[in-house]
Amino acid sequence: MAKWGEGDPRWIVEERPDATNVNNWHWTEKNATPWSKDRLKSLFTNYKIAESNCEVTIEVDTCNGEATANNRKGKLIFFYEWNIVLLWSGKLSGCNEVHKGKASIPNLSEENDLDEIEITISVNESNQESEQLKVFMYNVGRQKIRDQIGVYLKELKQEYSKGLILPKKEDGKVVKPDSVNTITSGFNKKIDINKFKSGSDIIRNDNNNFGCKIDCKTLNLKVDFQCRSNDIYNVLTRPEMVSAFTRSEVKLNPSKGGEFVLFGGNVHGHFKELIPNVKIVQTWRLKQWPDGHYSDVVIDIEEKEDHTELRLTQTGVPSSEVDMTTNNWKRYYWNSIKQTFGFGIPSMT
Repeated sequence: MAKWGEGDPRWIVEERPDATNVNNWHWTEKNATPWSKDRLKSLFTNYKIAESNCEVTIEVDTCNGEATANNRKGKLIFFYEWNIVLLWSGKLSGCNEVHKGKASIPNLSEENDLDEIEITISVNESNQESEQLKVFMYNVGRQKIRDQIGVYLKELKQEYSKGLILPKKEDGKVVKPDSVNTITSGFNKKIDINKFKSGSDIIRNDNNNFGCKIDCKTLNLKVDFQCRSNDIYNVLTRPEMVSAFTRSEVKLNPSKGGEFVLFGGNVHGHFKELIPNVKIVQTWRLKQWPDGHYSDVVIDIEEKEDHTELRLTQTGVPSSEVDMTTNNWKRYYWNSIKQTFGFGIPSMT
């Protein structure tokens, strides 16, 4: 047997009291499901959100899923998948009637960053007061919920990092593992467990009237494709080609006023203007946006000498959705189009 410090360390037995999982090479796993369920329920037990003229209390309705913490080759890997339904009840200042609704989190998993977690807001009975509370939950409540989930994820990684990475021996000394700040998720994303979004990008809404406006921003994106202008126009307007790069069934009628439904209903809208190979204008919305709220998308296509340039201008994007919407255009449209049809390597500005 090789001596310590010589040869491939994977095959060297360290002088350790436990003599197990040498160099942290073997897979070890801890079940974090019971702890996670208890922690998630405690984080949302009688959780109150009070800002402006709205006050809401949140409780857990259902919490289904699982979580595990794993060590392989000295790396910590966390897998978790939760379907959570929260119940909210609240009232407006100066009003006695209590209104109720739900906040649903259909897929809390390591696949998504904290600010990408989908949260849908609904109300049990629609009226002027309840709709104002629904807008409040959309603009403010969702970020507060994400903050609580951030607490859970940080504590999960801290709690279940203990004992998974064992001490190693270096130069005759027992070296304890460094404190865990960066974790590798199940999809090899690096997650800084000490850094979660604050509430700095929360939409403030101090309007006391029903139908208050949603704080919105404009996106401006540009991407180059290695193809002719008619190629990229066809990709965005022909149902069979849209289905190919979205990897799902689509409903798409490329005519003025025609409807489109993509990604299993998560994106839908209507065509307002179509100029073949030059311009596409749409009303466009994500399913999770407030009911009835649409953005306007203008896609300008310009064929250059050796490539085609696409410029997208999207107005009316809710401020809290800007980052997610930008990433979704890049990931699920531009990169997927390039990979599917060979229109260039996935890169954009």
